[in-house]
Amino acid sequence: MKSLREFVHELEKEGTLKRVKKPVSLKYELAAVLHKAGETPVLFDKVVESEIPAVGNIFANKTLVAKYLNVGRDELVKALATAISHPSNPIEILPAEAPVLQNVIENPDLTKFPIPLHAEKDGGPYIASGIVVAHDPEYGRNSSFHRMMLIDKDKLVIRILPRHLNEYIERAGGTLRVAVVIGSPINVLLASAISVDIKDDEFKIANTLMPFNTVQLPHSNISVPADAEIVLDATITNEMHDEGPFIDLTETYDIVRQQRVMKVHRIYHRDSPLFHTLLPGGFEHKILMGMPREPTIFLEVNKVVECKGVNITPGGCSWLHGVVSIKKKSEDDGKKAIEAAFKGHHSMKHVVIVDDDIDIYNPNEVEWAIATRFQADKDLIIKLKEKGSSLDPSADPNTYITTKVGVDATKPLVAHGKNFEKAKFMDINIDDYI
Repeated sequence: MKSLREFVHELEKEGTLKRVKKPVSLKYELAAVLHKAGETPVLFDKVVESEIPAVGNIFANKTLVAKYLNVGRDELVKALATAISHPSNPIEILPAEAPVLQNVIENPDLTKFPIPLHAEKDGGPYIASGIVVAHDPEYGRNSSFHRMMLIDKDKLVIRILPRHLNEYIERAGGTLRVAVVIGSPINVLLASAISVDIKDDEFKIANTLMPFNTVQLPHSNISVPADAEIVLDATITNEMHDEGPFIDLTETYDIVRQQRVMKVHRIYHRDSPLFHTLLPGGFEHKILMGMPREPTIFLEVNKVVECKGVNITPGGCSWLHGVVSIKKKSEDDGKKAIEAAFKGHHSMKHVVIVDDDIDIYNPNEVEWAIATRFQADKDLIIKLKEKGSSLDPSADPNTYITTKVGVDATKPLVAHGKNFEKAKFMDINIDDYI
């Protein structure tokens, strides 16, 4: 069990995290620093408009995620797949034992928190790292990511897709009591971005990934991670308000829509809280949204062929492109894997299937496999008029219809002519020579 702040301190101690000591404004400047920092974790000591420090880029690559979970980078997909298949209950602790309930603000003013205005075309300041936790009498607990635009000191407008949270709201009669968790541990963040059945509890997936404690909020029946930094006790109302523009995973702007307003009743927080800010379209945003699709692809592909690994690639916006490694045993395994991969992630537009001798994290090796093991007349699958992703600006803007492409870049089981194996050299330690 590890809290976000413990990981932040760990990264700073080893020199991975960089501390910004000069004052930084929430208006464009904080986001600009995170953008320029790339995959480097950053802690902002002094935010001009707030007394609360902010952190970002904490999970900006898979190495950081793996470090938090104490697994190898190549083990992440299987660890997530195991968590989906074998959920377990987190331990519920008493309110007096929960760090997140150390402080309560009964008259909330969200403008005192470091909620950044990321770029000049944004509709307003945004919370992008918030996990919404809700409860339904029949389905139980649900947790999911939702962006929230600040519109008043105690009001946010929240983007809600027609999925589980929306169904919870409709079943509750149009308004719903929720909690918004900011500063969650990585297991909760990842699990809350996984697409599972409405009756599946994401917290149970998170607990198998790494055990953690929960606590029930004093004024509702909703439980939240006990070690979270900040929790908003709120109600999603039937009031509507313009939401957006907002920068999507594709680093392009989404449109403005009428969305529901959330009324914040009170705010709980730890002593000296850290505000986790997520840069829209940045590396951390892509990791937290895209990586949870890898285990669902892995599980589907593994039903038809032996799957060795999955990588939702950053160049494909960590959403639209994937590379899948298989242990090929029959000539049609590559095509089977293509169909299964699209089933595992419905928004994916292009997928490449490679053999298990290819490093799926190395784009040069993937391109090499396409160059040497792929022939378009027999190894290409084109799927016309498929439902794609609302995030894809090239899809039909009204129906999201797109064309999907699968590339089977696996070598034949029996070579006819040239060999498909890469030449190998003696393994040495170059430091002994140069």
